[in-house]
Amino acid sequence: MNLIKRLWTEESGQGMTEYALIIGGIALAAIMAIGLFGTAISEWFDNLRTQLP
Repeated sequence: MNLIKRLWTEESGQGMTEYALIIGGIALAAIMAIGLFGTAISEWFDNLRTQLP
């Protein structure tokens, strides 16, 4: 019983899990942004490249 109680209340790995979830959320947002705006950004750079001498 003491082992189960200790495992339930132990919080040493909690911070690392929260950081992993935050990093995962940021990565997901970046992938979605690239998917949504990737073509527009690519076209913008192509237009910029053609305008340069």
